[in-house]
Amino acid sequence: MMLGTAAYVALGERELARRVASARELLGPERCRVCPRACKVDRTGDEVGFCGIGRHAVVAAHYPHFGEERCLRGTGGSGAVFFSGCGMRCVFCQNHDVSWTVRGQRVEPPRLAAMMLELQERGCHNVNVFTPEHVVPQLLEGLLEGLRGGLALPLVYNSSSFDGMESLRLLDGVVDVYVPDLKVWTAASAREHLRTPDYREVALSAIREMHRQVGPLVLDDAGLARRGLLVRHLVMPGMIDETARVLRWIVEELGGGTYVNLMAQYTPMGLVSEERYADINRPPLRAEYEEAVRLARELGLNRLDERSRAWGRTLPLSVSS
Repeated sequence: MMLGTAAYVALGERELARRVASARELLGPERCRVCPRACKVDRTGDEVGFCGIGRHAVVAAHYPHFGEERCLRGTGGSGAVFFSGCGMRCVFCQNHDVSWTVRGQRVEPPRLAAMMLELQERGCHNVNVFTPEHVVPQLLEGLLEGLRGGLALPLVYNSSSFDGMESLRLLDGVVDVYVPDLKVWTAASAREHLRTPDYREVALSAIREMHRQVGPLVLDDAGLARRGLLVRHLVMPGMIDETARVLRWIVEELGGGTYVNLMAQYTPMGLVSEERYADINRPPLRAEYEEAVRLARELGLNRLDERSRAWGRTLPLSVSS
């Protein structure tokens, strides 16, 4: 694939249509295999599983997004498509109202394609799909329709990393930039905060596969991401040990040249106001975030997102400040 050519364009309509047919088989009939939940539902018949989505995806919003990393948003914005529903239940989810429930527009392939083409017409640098893990077949259907209509923007796959391996393999040669979020490390934290005890095993396998497909992040002359892996990790209050283990794995498994957004943006949302989540019902302190940066540097990570580091300098100095 030539740099600057969207992967699915280079893949071609015929092969993309074959991927669509294979992806549809993951929806049923005996069980859905799109994500690791493997719910015993037939989504081809519009039954819904844990994610809350049946045969067709639901889109909560689509618009040029300027809140992403500079290499994704550029000057024209990243073309965000926010899917409703989710295969996880993170208690601190900032999109709790659309991930735990299903809100938005039910979209068949022509409508999803039209949304992507609209973002292209508005000058976005890419199509950036958020929480697509449970709607990979629907995403591929929309891309095929979009390709036929002239869609050519690079595809950014913005994931929690709770991805099914069969789904990811169908995305090989389709996705240009993977943006997985490696949230926590221990099973105890995954159970308590994500309600997904096997998160680490699933996420590490998924990120390895993403890295195998696209390699390290490559930027063009304008500083825009064109291909590769960008890993996000949200620094959580009181969980620096989790961060340390996540960062060590990234270095040892993916290399010190991995582009990492060590995010300082954690804000108590979702269910964290409940007494049982009192330990994370505050923003991280500036010292906690700076310790995370120090660990990253000490481990040899040399591509940290600068915008998040600037955000970290605005964090409170103490719990009361």
